[in-house]
Amino acid sequence: MHRVGSAGNNTNSNRPRKEKRLTYVLNDTADTKHCAGINCLAVLKSSALDGCDYLFTGSRDGTLKRWALGENAATCSATFESHVDWVNDTVIAGDSTLVSCSSDTTLKTWNCLSEGTCTRTFRQHSDYVTCLTAAEKNTNVVASGGLGGEVFVWDIEAAVTPVSKSSDVVEDDCSNSMNGSANLLPISSPRTISSSNSIRTHTTQCHGYVPIAVKGHKESVYALAMNDSGSLLVSGGTEKVVRVWDPRTGSKNMKLRGHADNIRALLLDSTGRLFSQSLFSFRYCLSGSSDSMIRLWDLGQQRCVHSYAVHTDSVWALASTPTFSHVYSGGRDLSLALHDDSIWVATTDSSVCRWPAEGRTPQNVFQRGGSFLAGNLSFSRARVSLEGSTPAPVYKEPIFTIPGTPAIVQHEILNNRRHVLTKDAAGSVKLWEITRGVVIEDYGQVSIPAWFTADTRLGCLSVHLDTPQCFTAEMYSVDLNITGKPEDDKVNLARETLKGLLVHWFAKRRQRHGSQASANGDVVSGKDLTARSSAHSRIEVDGNAENDSLVYPPFEFSTVSPPSIITEGSQGGPWRKKITELDATEDEKDFPSWVLDCVLNNRLPPRENTKCSFYLHPCEGSAVQILTQGKLSAPRILRMHKVVNYVIEKLVLDKPIDSLNTDGTYAAGLGGQSQHSAGGEGSLRSGLKPWQMLRPSIEILCNNQASQSYVLSPEMSLATVRAYIWKRPEDLVLNYRMIQGK
Repeated sequence: MHRVGSAGNNTNSNRPRKEKRLTYVLNDTADTKHCAGINCLAVLKSSALDGCDYLFTGSRDGTLKRWALGENAATCSATFESHVDWVNDTVIAGDSTLVSCSSDTTLKTWNCLSEGTCTRTFRQHSDYVTCLTAAEKNTNVVASGGLGGEVFVWDIEAAVTPVSKSSDVVEDDCSNSMNGSANLLPISSPRTISSSNSIRTHTTQCHGYVPIAVKGHKESVYALAMNDSGSLLVSGGTEKVVRVWDPRTGSKNMKLRGHADNIRALLLDSTGRLFSQSLFSFRYCLSGSSDSMIRLWDLGQQRCVHSYAVHTDSVWALASTPTFSHVYSGGRDLSLALHDDSIWVATTDSSVCRWPAEGRTPQNVFQRGGSFLAGNLSFSRARVSLEGSTPAPVYKEPIFTIPGTPAIVQHEILNNRRHVLTKDAAGSVKLWEITRGVVIEDYGQVSIPAWFTADTRLGCLSVHLDTPQCFTAEMYSVDLNITGKPEDDKVNLARETLKGLLVHWFAKRRQRHGSQASANGDVVSGKDLTARSSAHSRIEVDGNAENDSLVYPPFEFSTVSPPSIITEGSQGGPWRKKITELDATEDEKDFPSWVLDCVLNNRLPPRENTKCSFYLHPCEGSAVQILTQGKLSAPRILRMHKVVNYVIEKLVLDKPIDSLNTDGTYAAGLGGQSQHSAGGEGSLRSGLKPWQMLRPSIEILCNNQASQSYVLSPEMSLATVRAYIWKRPEDLVLNYRMIQGK
């Protein structure tokens, strides 16, 4: 398809033009959670209209969300959807205007209290827009910086005031707002910020509002800060210098050198402290850099007066109390926002945590060596002296967490070109049908060890099994849909795969040996067994697997296109043969001894520990407690519903008989409120023990690295919880609680 030229313009009318792309974004969760990392935060204090504080979050999923804040609660009250790439920063200008910037090279303005209305889009930048800053007292002034080395100063009120429609710099962009319709505001009469800090109207501009360009950066800009009145602006980026500007004219005042790497965060002291013969209503500037240093600059002396080495990696975030007496710093990929006596912290995770913060009127002031607060990636906050003492954790758990949805981090398009397989940051694997935009199969979180390797060197898929690593993967028979076996029987994947590969060899071997084959399966000669046992003295017998040649359906290989085996034994070199062509003459000279030990004798080589140690504790404040033997141990593939069963049996069996009510219900210390049996029957049926009818409703929880508590799915295994939620080398800690009202 080619665009057809207009009748009035025949120039290049026959040249094909590249048509625009159409993209649709799929999501299988509610629109009340972010599904990617959060890059920016902004807090709007309560107004007389609704009396509610709001938190605004901007995410890598391209959306912003407004959260109505209560006491340890947050409700998503609006989604702001118009950006087509990452939202990198957001600020609040005035009482009700939200300004955001994005990797789509645009700035957008929104009505803070709307249902997601985008009021204007600005396309002045030539590359990703990375940072914003606003003048708190001069509520119209906002500055933006980006990867193109461009810095612009905007008068937001002038930019959104209605005038005749303009062309390229500013455009209406409301078609894809959340509610589908918004105020279509034409462009205002352009106004600029005069040198006297007043706003005057220009009548000479006829093509719409144009911001003030702050020119001087040769490389990318990553950090901006502005004083309250909008009379001074500082910027930093990959040039490793802090530049100081007059945003009213775009002129440069000074350049501060000292950092050895990219400057990622800036703060200005706007407490009103003046220095001699200066127009600047502040004294100090604080900068954070990828060189791990935080530097305090005296702008009157134009020099660095303190350097703080409290981080071991990049410093990407800074936030201060109103008096500039306490400063909070964050590491790589952190975003911070102070809110009363707490601080909101966001990372590349899709969740936001609220942590305790120091009081708003601390005793020590910043320049006299008062408290300094720093945070690592998981933001276990540390309080250190400005003199550089070693950080120590102050708070280990947040007050409250706004959960998000794990981001999709991997995908594969399948050959039918309709299905896409995805894996998210939590390890959950899903199969999507893109022609309907739905998940057709949810495989859950995968936690099976890597028990084989593969390559395509031969033009085919080659799967390599190495001992003992290949024997580390186990699954329950119920998960493999194997009938005729108890559902909690463990199945070793490598053992069953080897049986499937050698089933034809095994059958022909039985035929050759005839009556020598025992009822429990064929055995090798005593001489060979003794020799092999001496060479492999540390051998485990798989007591859970039957010693037979039965091949279960999940391990049956095709006989139409059978695989070939490539291996070598104790004599000769490597050989290759299809599995259907094996004639049972192959033995220890041809096969690795560990293969024959596994298939013929049901013996597995020593493996790494296939069990998981964990602690099981009641949730904080829970009235329900069980007696445990300290640290517990179970197979890594143990599912949470088994842990639930363990807790339930302990709750009931370990209780004295007088704790059972006469109607057969269980009173678990809940102040007289009894939990009914799982079957919903209040009386005991004859033939069943009392505890078998008494099943309180229990759920299992686990905290992640950021101490965010997750309720675990009954189908999750210990290995899955440890790998994707716990994520720590220490023994796993699980908590249980009784579900009220069930």
